[in-house]
Amino acid sequence: GSPAASPGITDTTITFGTTAPPTGNAAGVGNCAVDGGLAYFGARNAEGGITFGDGKTRTVEFRPYDDGYDPQRALANFHQMQADGVFGAALSLGTPTNRAWREAAIDAEFPQVLLQTGDPLFSDREESPWQLGLLPIYQQEGEAFGRLLADSPDDHKVAILFQNDDFGQGYVEGFKTGIEGADNVEIVKELGYEATSTDVNAQITDLASTGADIFVNAMSSLAPLVIGSLQQADTIGWHPSWFLPSVSASPAAFLVPSGVADRFPAIYTTASSMTAGSPVFTDDPESTVFLDALAEYTSQSGAPSFPQCLWSWIGASILEQAFTKMEEPTRESFMQALLSISDYPAPFLLEGGVIDTTVKDRPAMATVVVQKYNGAGFTLVNALG
Repeated sequence: GSPAASPGITDTTITFGTTAPPTGNAAGVGNCAVDGGLAYFGARNAEGGITFGDGKTRTVEFRPYDDGYDPQRALANFHQMQADGVFGAALSLGTPTNRAWREAAIDAEFPQVLLQTGDPLFSDREESPWQLGLLPIYQQEGEAFGRLLADSPDDHKVAILFQNDDFGQGYVEGFKTGIEGADNVEIVKELGYEATSTDVNAQITDLASTGADIFVNAMSSLAPLVIGSLQQADTIGWHPSWFLPSVSASPAAFLVPSGVADRFPAIYTTASSMTAGSPVFTDDPESTVFLDALAEYTSQSGAPSFPQCLWSWIGASILEQAFTKMEEPTRESFMQALLSISDYPAPFLLEGGVIDTTVKDRPAMATVVVQKYNGAGFTLVNALG
């Protein structure tokens, strides 16, 4: 009377795939997106595996597929996962790459979950029944920036540069929601750019001519563009306060390498988890477990520069929670278990943060706070300045 097992699971193992860009322009974040999962399950497997909700103990094979941040390659990776008999995919990085095979995953009733993207479509239970986002949606981050400005006692002129896709447009949409009704905030100019651009110097120069004191740079984690935009603004003498998305504000990967971050009045970003290397992370007892596992099961050494390593570790821990609640060896049972997690204090969340996947149309990590760069890392802020 028991249901037949889905592909990719036996009495002793389960195989999950992930598609990410460990090569190409996004290789830094791509490797981190993979390495957190490899480290987490490498450590769990070494301990003997995970006891599932059906009482069986299984090891987890976490299998990465390289898409080079190319949507067509991501779609091809999905088909390869199917051919390889993979149970489901988790922690995959990127909006366009995950979008490329979303419909195919739905048609195949194939789990595509805990995705490292803030695209709200993946947390829409009706539109995306086989998906779940991991990170706060873009609109949440943008709105947090807008509210911080709206609450300021001063008047502000805002220039916006946005990636011309769902990522950048989502940030701008959220930002405008956050400043709605605020008399002290004026958007003086908005310009877009393509993610395939080699630089944004012309756009930065154009926006600088507005004299805006606030710059919202809705830019994804392509290091040459992030660093180049900081350097170009400094070169032409435009020094506004910056708002950068959480994926493109890493001090070690973007701000320090630019060589000019300390020349701006302030740089803000958002967060829902700790930053590797920060004092609160260093003091956390699980930080040593995390760093040791990275060193043993990946090529990472020391605190990683990109936040995706930590995010994928958090996502892997959520997967384990779903496994422990999964009573049958089927994809349907897995999705039911994943969407029934509540009040889970996942590792490395900010104080008071918990994982609750039972709330419809929200990603797994749904808490957003604004932080300010202090020259080495970020600290929580409640007011502009």
